Amino acid sequence: MNDIDIKRISTPITTGIPHRSPQDVADSTSCRSFKDILQERIDTATGVNFSRHAINRVMEREIDLSGENLERLNEAIKLAEEKGLDDTLILLDEAAFIVSVKNNTVITTVNKDEMTGNVFTNIDGTVVI
Repeated sequence: MNDIDIKRISTPITTGIPHRSPQDVADSTSCRSFKDILQERIDTATGVNFSRHAINRVMEREIDLSGENLERLNEAIKLAEEKGLDDTLILLDEAAFIVSVKNNTVITTVNKDEMTGNVFTNIDGTVVI
């Protein structure tokens, strides 16, 4: 018989999708903060933007930003824009939002527990929705 040299390949061959460890996934994606992810979701779901300060207040004060409430907030911003308002207080059930209408941005927000006795200044008008 012929002498045949058989050499083994020491590197495994993988077919299909290669296995990635959780660390590989974390390294390959930028580790974004919860606030950044929340902001992205809010921006995607609505036309209104939230400042970093407002996002912090939403999280700290556990304010409900469900789809329905975001729609109502957008509706209130449109009403304020129609009336020519700029910095507007929007009262929405159990939360208050200070909104820059011209920038379409929520500046800050307060929950119902902090509204009592609070004075809102530097606003052009208020929308109750």
